[in-house]
This record gives sequence, structure tokens and C-alpha cells, in this order.
Amino acid sequence: MSRTVAPPAAAARPRPRALPAPGRWLRNPWRKPRFLEAFALLYLAWSLLPVAMAALFSFNAGRSRSSWQGFSLRWYWQDPALSVWHDPELHRALFHSLRLALVTTLVAVPLGVGFAIGVDRWHGRLAKGASFQMLLSFVVPELVLGVALLFGVTSLFHFIPLGTGAQVLGLVTYQLSYPAVIVRARLLSIGPEYEEAAMDLGASPSRALGRVLLPLLWPAVFASAVIVFADVIDDFVIVRYLSSDVATEPMSVKIYAGARAAPTPALNALATIMLVSSLLAVALGVLVYRRLTRGERGGSAVSDFASQL
Repeated sequence: MSRTVAPPAAAARPRPRALPAPGRWLRNPWRKPRFLEAFALLYLAWSLLPVAMAALFSFNAGRSRSSWQGFSLRWYWQDPALSVWHDPELHRALFHSLRLALVTTLVAVPLGVGFAIGVDRWHGRLAKGASFQMLLSFVVPELVLGVALLFGVTSLFHFIPLGTGAQVLGLVTYQLSYPAVIVRARLLSIGPEYEEAAMDLGASPSRALGRVLLPLLWPAVFASAVIVFADVIDDFVIVRYLSSDVATEPMSVKIYAGARAAPTPALNALATIMLVSSLLAVALGVLVYRRLTRGERGGSAVSDFASQL
């Protein structure tokens, strides 16, 4: 009867020395980036707490901007002389900022969309040069552009007076790149197939552009309009250089000028209105963009156009 002999036990290997907890945490490449998270939170707190404090004291019942004296809407419209709604200078600055933002958006966005479509279909060195020049506003500091526009208006283009017209012209020049770049990116993602399919179905190039391409570009057009509007609301450099008098000073310039004197919490209220306007514009843009791109199908535009032929 054979007896099974058990194999000799393997020599016990020495176990690796366990690292302390900090060492294990540092050697784990899949660990949570706690340092980066903490740094990001500290940065957000450092950036947002002053803004939150300024917005909080816009609801202060007293004139102090450092001592809380109770909640009130005095500096928005209840004070008959010093509130934003009743102070003629602050009231004028608020509506002038909204006017500049609206007019600049209505002018810059169609020009940017047309430029994007033209550069997308226009090939050659001249087209590349024009596209590169369009990107210069992202590189050139706004201060340099503001000074150049001021010299151009005062020295060369004497028929353009300083004020609202010069401000709109300068803002359109600076903001034109945003719709051009955003719409151009949308065009590259769409491709030429939809227009070609529409023209194969009998559409002219103009009808294919109006009924196929432009509906596909609406999300990018709306997003660029929101960005331009929100950016113009708090613009300071260009509008400051191209303003002519107190009547053409927007909210940002009025806040800057008033903060150097003896300001009241009405300036905090004006800054809060500017902040809320920008946030509402961005939030509305995100919601509408999601609604426009919800359930987006590849051939919906072409099929809708084919049904209308």
C-alpha cells in the first residue's frame, strides 16, 4: 500500500514591511487628489467670499459697508434719493450697461456667424490670415486694444465721436471672436454632408443654408450670444476709454469711480445687480442650449427640409 508523502512546506518568505498610512496614501496612484481638492476649495473660498460679502452688505439697512445693521432693500429702490432705482447716476449707469450689452450682442453675433461660415468655405492663405487675425483678440490684452481704439477714434476716425457709438464699435471689435470661434467649431462638428444632401434633394445653396445649416447652428449661435452679453455687462477697459461723459459710463466704471470716494451700499447693490445679470444670462444660456440639443438626431434637419420641398 503506497503512502502519499506530503510535499515539504515552502520556505516562508519574509513579508514586505508595511508602510505607514501616509506612505501608502502617497504611493497609491488611484487615491483621491485630496490636496488638489483642498486647494480648489480654498481658491473658491478666497474668490467668492469677498463677492458674497459685497452682495450681503447691499441688503444692509444702514450706510455702513462693514457693520451689519439689519436686512433691508433700501439701497435697491426703497431709499428715495440714494438707491439704485432713484439715484439718477446709478440708474443711468445700469440701463447704459444693459443697452451696450444688448446692442453689442445684436451686432457682434450675426457678424461672427457670417464670418465663421465664410472662413469655413473660403480656403487659401488669405482665409487663414483672416482666421488668425480673428483670434488676435484672445491674445492681445484688452488694455492695448482699448488704447488703440481710443487713438483710432480721436486721431483717425473723427466722424465717430466718443460715447455710445464708439463703445459699441469697440465692444463689437473685441467680442466678434467669440461667436466666430464657437460657430466655427460647430460647423466643423456638423460637416458639409447635410447641406450636400439637401442640395441633392433639389434645394438651392441659399435654401440649404437657411433651412438646414442655420437650424443646426442655433445652439452655437445662442451660446455665443449669451457669452457676449455676459462679458459686455462687466466690461471695464474698453468702455472706460471710449466713454465721453458721465452719461456714457456703465456700471463697471461707475462702481470703480464711486469706490474711490465715500461710497454707500448702493454701489454694492449695483455690483450685485451686475453679478446677477451675468449669472442669469449664463444660466439661461445653459438651459436653452440643453433644450435645443435635447434629442438631437443626425438627419432631422435634412428630413425636415426634404418634407418641405
